[in-house]
Amino acid sequence: MLIRLNQAQPYVLSLFRFVVGLLFAFHGVATLFGVLGGNEAETGAWPGWYAALIQLVCGSLVALGLGTRAAAFLASGSMAYAYFKVHQPEAFLPIENGGEASAMFCWAFLLLVFTGPGAVALDRFFGSRDTAATAETTTRQDKAPAVSV
Repeated sequence: MLIRLNQAQPYVLSLFRFVVGLLFAFHGVATLFGVLGGNEAETGAWPGWYAALIQLVCGSLVALGLGTRAAAFLASGSMAYAYFKVHQPEAFLPIENGGEASAMFCWAFLLLVFTGPGAVALDRFFGSRDTAATAETTTRQDKAPAVSV
């Protein structure tokens, strides 16, 4: 069972990346354009409008798997800023201050910074060395012979 789960890991990671990126992009669209139940931010207003722009651009890049690590790093940082500047002053815990989404997005994107985009990403089609190196490392680890001591 663990072998099958390990074999599926790069593909599930890609699905995770796609869903998190898409949700983040939708949040940016809602804030930038006032659609999908969101309130439109005033153009150029700090920090709301810029945060929404980061959400749309970085969320789209992460969903597509294009420059995933850099986009996820920027997205994670923006959510850390949102949590500590907007939510945390209201109360200590995310459940008390309404910052659950910011905290979850921050940690999800930080995970993607370290794991990379997974097996299915546009970076693979454009020959990104970062993604190719990650795939090669994953392949070697999966096929490594068991060593008994």
